[in-house]
Amino acid sequence: MKNTIFTALILLAGILTSCGSVKYFGIETFTPAEITFPETVETVVIVNNAVPQPKKPGYKYTIMGVEQDTTHMVADSALYDACKALGEAIADQPFFKDVRLYNDAMRQDDLFFQDTKLTPDQVETICDESGAEAIISLDRLLFNMEKDVFPFGEVMAGTIKVQATAVLRAYMPGRNNSMATIYLTDSLFWSEGASNLRTLDSYLPKPEVALRETAAYLTSGAYRNFVPHWEQAQRWYYTKSGTRWKQASAFASKEKWEEALTIWQSIYEAQTNKKSKAEAAANIAVGYEMVGKFNEALDWAKKSLALFKEQTSDEKDSNVALLTLYEQVITSRIQANNKLNMQFGKE
Repeated sequence: MKNTIFTALILLAGILTSCGSVKYFGIETFTPAEITFPETVETVVIVNNAVPQPKKPGYKYTIMGVEQDTTHMVADSALYDACKALGEAIADQPFFKDVRLYNDAMRQDDLFFQDTKLTPDQVETICDESGAEAIISLDRLLFNMEKDVFPFGEVMAGTIKVQATAVLRAYMPGRNNSMATIYLTDSLFWSEGASNLRTLDSYLPKPEVALRETAAYLTSGAYRNFVPHWEQAQRWYYTKSGTRWKQASAFASKEKWEEALTIWQSIYEAQTNKKSKAEAAANIAVGYEMVGKFNEALDWAKKSLALFKEQTSDEKDSNVALLTLYEQVITSRIQANNKLNMQFGKE
């Protein structure tokens, strides 16, 4: 939902910019993790609780439409790579004091398709042995790989597509169940061409390599679920040809938001034109957001939206739509800020 809102903001800002009335810019927002660990958790350990997928299931290899029956893939190393990539991505964020990798695989059965949770006793043992206060466990990892070789003009072409799904969970000692469950799914695709099959085969990754790269790619992005992180976002402000508007825009373009706010507020107070007043209010909202005053930003976004609505009955009006979305974004930032305070142990 959040990404959809930001995308819509970009599109609407682009429409308005084409009329020369809006300037938009990129920012980074600090976003809370999906899972909130107690502030006593300083060290986490990454655990492999999945079973490697057997060599045959999930691998289809065709040459010029004929399926090959002598092919196989080895997924053992992919499980390690998935855990390692996740641990490294979490460690890259300055949140936990330490991120460790548990050496031993937990599962000894061959039920690779089965999603099995760690037991409370296992959680206690792993934390005691590793010195961690919490566990992030890979509880299942499955692959589906398709390799296809076919003639393409005067060359042989080859493609490999690997789809992967995984189940991650967070655990803590003293709990009868996991803290949260994260479901992941993604894919990687390779395409090459060569004059003959042998050369083509050397260009395309080996099945095990393709699995390992896909596993690491899949889990490396999952750190967002476990640690606060930065995300790209889009913002905007209205511009006009008047001297005061230009002065405010000049300050805003240099990220001097306090100075821009002062001018936008004076414009708002002096304006009798409702549209200009609404635009000034919208700019004040953005200015307050940029200086970290999210509640004030929300108040001014609501004022701007109300003023724009007074001028039209069209719910699809671009200004009404833009401010409606922005109000949602600021509301989300207030909620996110409260969650961040919890995750960093602040009141």
